[in-house]
Amino acid sequence: MLNPELRIGAAGFPALPDAPRGNGAAAGFGDLYRQLNAEVSRFIERGDAAGALSPEGQLHRLQAGPVQPPSAEQQAWLERIAPLAEEAGRALGVAPEVLSAHAALESGWGQRPIRTEAGADSHNLFALKATPAWRGAVAEVQTTEYEGGVAQSQRAGFRAYADAGSAFRDFSQLLSANPRYRAALGTGSDALAYGRALQQGGYATDPAYADKLARVAAQIGKGKR
Repeated sequence: MLNPELRIGAAGFPALPDAPRGNGAAAGFGDLYRQLNAEVSRFIERGDAAGALSPEGQLHRLQAGPVQPPSAEQQAWLERIAPLAEEAGRALGVAPEVLSAHAALESGWGQRPIRTEAGADSHNLFALKATPAWRGAVAEVQTTEYEGGVAQSQRAGFRAYADAGSAFRDFSQLLSANPRYRAALGTGSDALAYGRALQQGGYATDPAYADKLARVAAQIGKGKR
């Protein structure tokens, strides 16, 4: 249900509630709140990429919008991958819910899998590309990459696995071994920090990637309450 304190603003997005008022420290907080409120409002009105927002602004925007819990079908999928997310989470120092959110974002909650030419599920839950060093099966599909902030459709080869467990284990090994993603390790339940670390390491080209991942994590968290 929509929070009664949220109003519908520009482009149909919820507007933010008025800034709290007060004196001293409270006034300082009010100034910060109004600053973030204005930043997020500009973001919504202009349609800027999430990278244009400060980290605080991104979090403020994430918390401001309504987040729906997972559907029954999505929840069932989360329960199926939960043991795999827990195992990988222990190895990486990342909360299982964050890894589940990552898999949900990349696979459309398991409903939009990358498929091989024969139509088989590649089980590639993390959209890992088949680099020259990859010796396993490959699924070639059209994908969207961002160059200079502009979406481009490209054909690319992705790793194909026998099952979801193989995908989780390969992903865990990649993050543990590649120094580019070192900042993502040990981020715990901070989905925004995890997503930003992946983005900065070159994992994704979508400028809004970290924001999207954090929002899915918030959705999963709401389903656990």
